[in-house]
Amino acid sequence: MKGVRSVRTHSGIWAHSFACAAALVIRRLAAHCVAAQVLYGSFVGNVTDASGAVGPVNIHRVGANASRQTQTNGFGMYSFPTRLLLMAILFFTWPAENGGSWLRAALLHKAARLETSSPQATTFCNPLNIDYTYQITHSDEDISYRSGADPAVVNFRGGYYVFVTRSMGYWYSKDLTQWSFITPQRWYFQGSNAPAAHNYRDELLYVAGDPSGTMSLLYTDDPQKGDWQAVPALLRQLQDPDFFIDDDGRAFMFWGSSDRLPIRGYELDPHHRFLPKTKPVELFNLDEAQHGWERFGENHDDPAHHGFIEGAWLTKHDEKYYLQYASPGTQWNTYGDGVYIGSSPMGPYAYAPNSPISYKPGGFINGAGHGSTVIGPGGQFWHFATMAISVNHPYERRLGMFPAFFDQDGLMYCDTAFGDYPHFAPSVPERKGAFTGWMLLSYKKPVRASSHLQNFTPDRVADESVKTFWVAQDNGAGQWLEIDLETAATIRAFQINYHDYKSDIYGRQKGLYHQYVVESSLDRKKWTTLKDRSRDRIDTPNDYVELPHAVEGRFVRFRSLHVPTPYLAISGFRVFGNVAGNRPAAVTGVTVVREQDRRNARVTWDAQPECQGYNVRWGVAPDKLYSSWLVYGQNSLSIRSLNADQQYYFAVEAFDVHGVGPQSAIIEGR
Repeated sequence: MKGVRSVRTHSGIWAHSFACAAALVIRRLAAHCVAAQVLYGSFVGNVTDASGAVGPVNIHRVGANASRQTQTNGFGMYSFPTRLLLMAILFFTWPAENGGSWLRAALLHKAARLETSSPQATTFCNPLNIDYTYQITHSDEDISYRSGADPAVVNFRGGYYVFVTRSMGYWYSKDLTQWSFITPQRWYFQGSNAPAAHNYRDELLYVAGDPSGTMSLLYTDDPQKGDWQAVPALLRQLQDPDFFIDDDGRAFMFWGSSDRLPIRGYELDPHHRFLPKTKPVELFNLDEAQHGWERFGENHDDPAHHGFIEGAWLTKHDEKYYLQYASPGTQWNTYGDGVYIGSSPMGPYAYAPNSPISYKPGGFINGAGHGSTVIGPGGQFWHFATMAISVNHPYERRLGMFPAFFDQDGLMYCDTAFGDYPHFAPSVPERKGAFTGWMLLSYKKPVRASSHLQNFTPDRVADESVKTFWVAQDNGAGQWLEIDLETAATIRAFQINYHDYKSDIYGRQKGLYHQYVVESSLDRKKWTTLKDRSRDRIDTPNDYVELPHAVEGRFVRFRSLHVPTPYLAISGFRVFGNVAGNRPAAVTGVTVVREQDRRNARVTWDAQPECQGYNVRWGVAPDKLYSSWLVYGQNSLSIRSLNADQQYYFAVEAFDVHGVGPQSAIIEGR
């Protein structure tokens, strides 16, 4: 049976190759359109029957009943083999614009696509690759940037919807991995702001998020269509709302976005147009004197300003209510989510000692705050959150997702370790959310480029900072990057993070797309195509590509063919995989000193000169090291996110292109 399947597969390849060639020729044969239709239509009819693929509409199928079909053109007298011969002669001899024949070009293109096309992705990599909307909120200052923030993710009738600030619509996915944008029939003219979303028993989907803060609840039973209706009532002075209906039908609204005011809530009356049933209740506020992670600034180091509390999201699990909130500010590397736990929606609530529960201050892209928690495939919880770029504007952001858990003591936490490396997708049984072990091969490696503008040099694509970027002299098809991995490596995936440099694009624009080719080589002479997007017309601002099979290579080359922006700019060309060899040894010499200000701790360890970086873990118990911070090229770390009265435990692990080494001994912070 394997041989039979192989024959059919190759037949399909050749058949589709000829079909692709025919399509190219048709565009060139306006004067011979009738003949082209006959040749192409007759041939594709056979191709479709042979391969099982879906062909064009209104094709003439050739099969057992072909003699009974009415021919609608003058070429019906010719048999299929004759038409095939005529087509082959035509295709081999008709010149292509760049030399050679159209058939050869079509076959080469098809072969490249077959070689590099992958099945449904089994992994993902933060930041998520969706076609983020260009913002209009600062268009009056001519500041152009994409952004995606404050995700509200819900499951509705077996699919997932993510509502994102100022996006002029929302996205849909069947598996939490592949997302498609929906332009609803009715929506906020300026986009929703820090939206709320709630699925009521798979009957109605509710959304709230009017930028003005005065809003009606919107609802629909068909979010694919997006014919949203408004509840005929207004709720006032709501910023960053969260709407929640409990299992008993009681409805609640929570809100708050302030450096002074707390998270508040009240009960709504579902039988009276969801108007407030009770007066607002203050549930909790920031306590920066106790909670170090709520302090404002990069690394929580801006004492002149107070942190913000915002982004409430309520999750019910095992009859407990987990009210999540974000702090200290969306633009900082320390933006995270904490949680209070209660026995009823309106509290009272108690602070979870392991807060922040979603926290990612290190790595390529930082931040894991203002999120939402949803149950994904197989019952696994996922926490979606906001990640900061904050170069063009503090509100320039992206989305990330992290597996979330509830431990045996009822503590909620997210696994953000190696949070911008490839992880297994939510749809992968038994492994969903787990780190793949594919390491970063491109970090600090030599980079060459076709050109660069001013001081935006190509080495910036390999420095593991989303805030630095390479800019080519123009956006033409001749621009390229090449990374020397300095040794043969097993390449598993890559990620291209485009940057908005003077993009001058505003709002939800149609027709934006990226085209490129990525290749690898062992010797710079023979190149293997890893991904060919030369025919794709999709918008991929943070394109992550998992290869269908591992490829051995040393040099990795990116050739740009089209970008939608005036400049080609890339902040990260990241290559993932492994190099054969021993992983780093266990880290030794770990010391932890809690400062007089118990919110701060200094962690140091013995350097391993050959390793790439370290992952520092800490938590409230030796078996609860839920927080982590990834650092490169340093053997010390100042952590300013601790809760003053909480005991902590710490460990460090080293990593490089070979993998992650054993965890150090666990040290109690004193």
